[in-house]
Amino acid sequence: MIAQSTPPAKRWIRKPFPDAVPQQTAIESLTASLGVSPFLAALLVQRGVHTYEEARAFFRPEINHLHDPFLMRDMDRAISRLDRAMNPERPEKILVYGDYDVDGTTSVALVYGFLKQYHSAIDYYIPDRYKEGYGISQQGVEWAAENGFTLIIALDCGIKSVDRVAQATALGVDFIICDHHRPGSEIPAAAAVLDPKRDDCAYPYKELSGCGVGFKLLQAFCQCRQIPLTDLFPHLDLVAVSIASDIVPITGENRVMAYYGLKYLNATPRTGLKALINIAGFRGELDITNVVFGIGPRINAAGRIQHAKAAVQLLLAEDDEEADAFAMAINKHNNDRRQFDSSMTEQALDMIRRSEALTNAKSTVLFDASWHKGVIGIVASRCIEHFHRPTIILTRSNDKAAGSARSVPGFDVYEAIEECADLLEQFGGHTFAAGMTIAEDKIDAFRQKFEEVVARKIKEEHLTPLIDIDLPMDFSEIDAKFVRILRQMGPFGPHNMQPTFMTEEVHLASEPTIMKEKHLKIQVRQRTTHRASQTLTAVGFGMAHMAAHLRAGSPFSICYHVEQNVYNGNISTQLMLKDIRCS
Repeated sequence: MIAQSTPPAKRWIRKPFPDAVPQQTAIESLTASLGVSPFLAALLVQRGVHTYEEARAFFRPEINHLHDPFLMRDMDRAISRLDRAMNPERPEKILVYGDYDVDGTTSVALVYGFLKQYHSAIDYYIPDRYKEGYGISQQGVEWAAENGFTLIIALDCGIKSVDRVAQATALGVDFIICDHHRPGSEIPAAAAVLDPKRDDCAYPYKELSGCGVGFKLLQAFCQCRQIPLTDLFPHLDLVAVSIASDIVPITGENRVMAYYGLKYLNATPRTGLKALINIAGFRGELDITNVVFGIGPRINAAGRIQHAKAAVQLLLAEDDEEADAFAMAINKHNNDRRQFDSSMTEQALDMIRRSEALTNAKSTVLFDASWHKGVIGIVASRCIEHFHRPTIILTRSNDKAAGSARSVPGFDVYEAIEECADLLEQFGGHTFAAGMTIAEDKIDAFRQKFEEVVARKIKEEHLTPLIDIDLPMDFSEIDAKFVRILRQMGPFGPHNMQPTFMTEEVHLASEPTIMKEKHLKIQVRQRTTHRASQTLTAVGFGMAHMAAHLRAGSPFSICYHVEQNVYNGNISTQLMLKDIRCS
C-alpha cells in the first residue's frame, strides 16, 4: 500500500460574486420567478443563468435542444457513404472500429448495436492495447481488407491517421472517421471525417465525446431514413457513460445527453450496464460521480489487463447470465488493475523522492520498462495528487516507449508535448490528457526538453492544488429545499462542477472521529448564524491528519459540497469536506 502523507496545501480561489447592476437585477428576477432564495439565485447567475427561460433550460434540458447533425462538416458525405454500403441490392461489409478505452468501447457498442438492426453484414474491431497501440493500426486495416470489409467506421480515433487511411484506400477500404480529438496539420483523405474540432467545421458545439460524435452520425442516419429518434434515445445511457468517463465538459449538448442518459441508466439500464451497477454495489440513484469512479474504471479494466473486446461484449449482452459472467470477469480485471496501480504508484513516487532534480522539477517524466502499460495513465494521475505538476509515465511497448500524460488545471499538456514532437514517434490527446510513443534512446532528451517547455510556460499558481469556491455561505441557508435544488443543478462535471461553498468561524460540536484510520468525521456548528445554530455532520476523505489540528472552542474555516446522505433508509444533510483551514 502507498504510505499516507500529508497532502500539499491548497489555494482557495473565490469566484467573483455577481454584484454588477445587471447581475443584481437577474438575481432579483430569479428569486421572484423561481421562488428560491437570493443566495441560490446568485449561484445560478454565477453559472450564466440569468432569466426564467435560461433557468428552465438549465434545470430541465430538452431533447430537442440537440443540434441538427448535418451542421457537422462531412455529415452528408458520411450518410451518403453509409447508405451506399447498406444498399440491400449491393450490401457491403461494414467494420465498426473503436479505441480500447471507455469512450471507444461505448462508441462501438452504440454504433454497432444500433446499425446491426438495419444491416446484417456488420462486425466490430477493438485494437489490442499492447500489440497494436492507440488509434487505427496497420494490423486492423489489413484484417479488414483480408476479411472483405469495404467500409470502416472509426470511432474515438482516426483524426491523425493519414497514413492508415491511405493504406486502407489502396486496399479498397473506405473510412468514415468519427473523432473528437484535435486534428493535425493534415486531415485524412477519408470518405468522411466527422470531428467538431476541425478548423473548417462550423458545428455549434465543439466538446462532444467520441461516443457523442457517433451518436450524431446515428441521429443523421435516423433522420434520413425516417426512423423515429425515440428508437435511438435509449442508447443515450452509453453516451452518458462516455461523457462522464472521458471528462468532457458537461455543457450544451453534452449536458442534454448526460441528463437523459442518466435517466435511462437509472430507470432502464441495458443488461450489461445493469450487471456492472450490481457488481459495483451501487444502491439508489446513479450520478456522474458514480459513473466516473464505479462504472468507467471497470469498463476500462478490460482493455488495461486483457482485451477491451470483453467490454463491448458486456455492453451488448442481452442475457442476464451472460452479462453477469462478463461483469464478474471485468470486475476481476479491475481488482488486478488496482494492484498494479498501487505498486507502480509507490515505485513512481519513490523515484521522485530519491532524486533532488525530480523533486524540484516543474514536470515529471518517469520510465520503467517493467511497468504495466494499462495503468500508466492512472499512475500519472496518482503522482499529480502528491506532486502537483504535469506528469508523463512511460513504459516499454513493442520495442518502443509508450507514455500517458496528465496535467494540472490551467496548463495545456498537449501543447507542451507538441513542442517536443520532433522527439516523438506519434502523439495525440487533449488539454489535460495525452498519449505518445517514443524511442527509448530519446527519453532523456524528451525529459529535458519537456521540462524546459513546462518551466517556461507554467505559472507558479498552477503548481499548487486549487479549490474553486463558488460562494461563501452561512449555515442558515442550508435546509431541505436548498439541498433539493442543488441536486437538480446536476449532472455535475467539467464546466458545471458541483458547487463548493466556504464557511468561516466554524467550531467543533464534539470530538473528531477517525474512520478506517484515514477519514475524518466531525460535527460542526457555526456560531455566527442569524438563526438558531444547527449542527451538521462533515466528512473529509483522506483528511484524518487534520484531527490533530482541530481544538474544541477554536474556530476554523471549511470548504465543502452539500450532499444528501442516505443510510438505512434515513435521509440527512451532510457536508463533504474539500479542505480545512485552522485559525
